[in-house]
Amino acid sequence: MRRAIFPGSFDPITLGHFDIIQRGITLFDELIIAIGINAEKNYMFTLEERLRFIEDAFRDEPKIRVLTYEGLTVDFCKKVDAGFILRGLRNPGDFEFEKAIAHTNRKLSEIETVFLLTSSGKSYISSSIVRDVIRHGGDYTGLVPETVRISSSDR
Repeated sequence: MRRAIFPGSFDPITLGHFDIIQRGITLFDELIIAIGINAEKNYMFTLEERLRFIEDAFRDEPKIRVLTYEGLTVDFCKKVDAGFILRGLRNPGDFEFEKAIAHTNRKLSEIETVFLLTSSGKSYISSSIVRDVIRHGGDYTGLVPETVRISSSDR
């Protein structure tokens, strides 16, 4: 079985993530969306909210599982028997950053990283931009899947 993980904080999941996931499931038998937990990070959305956003977005896709993890991504890959890490690239800056991580992961394990370019119409979207739009009361709905809906008074 070709199993991959798509790791991230998904705070929140964006249409860019959604694009990579939809295209990634055509490449793998199973895709685990792996929400990393970092105690030092200050998230806008709780872990439960982020899980719900993703599970609801892909509830009809049997090839997707959503799990959480702490620690090194390669250790999580070994734990779930994933041979691949899926990553999305929006721009050259992403490539340089992700390349360094991929080389490190490859040195630590036999895990291969597979890169997909985000579709051009979504390459400008990032979770940090979405959070900023939400904080300032802007219309973020065109940047995220339908499952990510909150009332601006909640933030």
